[in-house]
Amino acid sequence: MNAAINNFLHYIRLELNLSPLTVDAYEGDLQQWEQFLTGGNEELDVASVTTSDIRAWLVQLSKHGHSQRTLRRKVQALRSFYKWLMRCGVVASNPASAVEMARVPKRLPQLVRTSDIDGILDSEVDENDFEQVRNKLIMMMLYHTGMRRAELIELQDKHVDTAKGELKVHGKRDKDRIIPFGTELAQWIEKYRKLRNCHALGCQQFFVRPSGEPLYPMLVHRIVTGALEQAGVTSKRSPHVLRHSFATAMLNHGATLNSVKELLGHESLATTQIYTHVTFSELKNNYKLAHPRALKKGG
Repeated sequence: MNAAINNFLHYIRLELNLSPLTVDAYEGDLQQWEQFLTGGNEELDVASVTTSDIRAWLVQLSKHGHSQRTLRRKVQALRSFYKWLMRCGVVASNPASAVEMARVPKRLPQLVRTSDIDGILDSEVDENDFEQVRNKLIMMMLYHTGMRRAELIELQDKHVDTAKGELKVHGKRDKDRIIPFGTELAQWIEKYRKLRNCHALGCQQFFVRPSGEPLYPMLVHRIVTGALEQAGVTSKRSPHVLRHSFATAMLNHGATLNSVKELLGHESLATTQIYTHVTFSELKNNYKLAHPRALKKGG
């Protein structure tokens, strides 16, 4: 791989603290772009690349069935790369900045209905069974706090304070945030801790397997999707859906947009605003179902 690309990836990974998923995506995009320009047979000259070269690459990708969303990300990867090259004095201009990107319609977040969530969280489990209690608490924790799957896996035991009713999450870009929680969650946390300490006393991680080892992403995904499937949820099933459901429930019950932004750990209020579209779409749907003349056709 081109040395400049390697150095750029090192920069966004260690200095910008971008997520591993973003770094991996950018690495794949830039490698693919380098292969297109050089055929893998020569050294890439980053300074000789033109806007026309980038457009030709995008045309080829489009012909091979890549979505507008994917093409947009690839242009963003190139823009970021050349912006960094300009800062380093390697190039004088950014050839990707003149490439127009198609607008991608925002997809509304998938949600789980409140009745389905209540059915899962109110279901009885064997309170002497470690895995049953842990799995229920995972569902509760995701829905009560809105944390991400990675944040749940990395949650430290010392950062969960049932006396204060708050926990500290280590989020994206190495930023910590405090999330409050209520009595119900606190009670289940204590039940879980009691059982966990019988299996693995002195754990640093809050959530563990019976062996005392930490959770891993696919295990959390299986736990969540299994619970949602058992509850009869037919929409998209994933840990992130519970995060969406948390945000929407908060807004529907009077929380301010800014407070939800802080709870979710979003960088920008614009990211959180998509949930206002969800609540409005629900409002429109409820109106159509409830108002006696909402579906009446004009004569």
